[in-house]
Amino acid sequence: MAAPRSAYACDPDRSRGRLFDEPPSKTRSPFRRDCDRVIHSTAFRRLKHKTQVFVFHEGDHYRTRLTHTLEVAQIARALARQLGLDEDLTETLALAHDLGHPPFGHAGERALDVCLEHHGGFDHNAQTLRIVASLEHRYPEFDGLNLTWESLEGIVKHNGPLTTRDGTALGRYRARGVPSGILDYLASYDLELWSFASLEAQVAAIADDIAYDAHDIDDGLRAGLFRLDDLKVMPLTAGLIAEIDRHYPGLDDIRRGAELVRELISYLIGAVIAEARRRIEIARPGSAEEVRNYGDGLIAFSAAAAQAEAEIKAFLKQRMYRHPRVMRVMGDAETILFDLFARYQKVPGDLPPEWLSGANTETETERARRIGNFIAGMTDRFAMTEHQRLFDSTPDLR
Repeated sequence: MAAPRSAYACDPDRSRGRLFDEPPSKTRSPFRRDCDRVIHSTAFRRLKHKTQVFVFHEGDHYRTRLTHTLEVAQIARALARQLGLDEDLTETLALAHDLGHPPFGHAGERALDVCLEHHGGFDHNAQTLRIVASLEHRYPEFDGLNLTWESLEGIVKHNGPLTTRDGTALGRYRARGVPSGILDYLASYDLELWSFASLEAQVAAIADDIAYDAHDIDDGLRAGLFRLDDLKVMPLTAGLIAEIDRHYPGLDDIRRGAELVRELISYLIGAVIAEARRRIEIARPGSAEEVRNYGDGLIAFSAAAAQAEAEIKAFLKQRMYRHPRVMRVMGDAETILFDLFARYQKVPGDLPPEWLSGANTETETERARRIGNFIAGMTDRFAMTEHQRLFDSTPDLR
């Protein structure tokens, strides 16, 4: 049963609005409208052929960015429902969270970051903001999707504040500073980088962790990178497997694995709900603004679940993400993007005509960022097709 809307949930009737004023919808709340715009965007459709871990032609049953995103949205809505949050805003942020990822997963992000090293680097959160703020061209009166302030802040800050109040970069941005794509946008619309995001955004972020922990175990088992019993090295998964074997003796490994994934998701969701309620009870926020200004995140794993979740991530990093088979394919994928970036810089005419507009008057950094935007929007398949068109030999990625 869903909890009643909480006082600390984002209220669509009190949204801070959009950068470009629009008349309200007669049938949808502002957050529902945002969600629908994300679903109908070109960038969202492209997630279908973008790598999660395995490149698309390795098998139809592995997760892609799109199926991962749908799983994140399902988990996020389940959490939001139990905590009395706005489900439409939560779903918007879950569905939008990976729009900025380039082809070939984190390998593609690493490659573009190197290519743009002297031009601000590449950050997928900043790229997501670029997409929803300017790169989508679907509406006659503005570029981008013109999302509400609450959706934009959730996209940018779902992992926590990016700066202190005086503008000092925090966390992952401490060394290199906040990406220019985010800072440039603040000149037109202040997203208050120093504050925490809404609980809806925090829920979407932790749902991402739950989803990829669970489905990467599922995909790793399917790919034969490790066996189900290998997961017994961790107390949580060992206990879950023991319970499954007790209830279903003699069950085949495929069903054992599926049951483990279900039980793991249920455990992590339950742990987040319990910890969130504990923290909310202490903080007693009376509004979404008080959530933003509280000074700490309120959506988190319990201490025991956080330890177990960190162990799962460490296991997957060693046994899956750094598996020689995965590393070889991702190394070849990086080569494809390095080649494409260098080619477009050397021969700009190889870009599609719509990506050459204004090329004669732009700076070197503007040109590099334009090429980076084009490559980041590619699917795995299109990147390989482009490489085959422009080069004599293309890695097979198998």
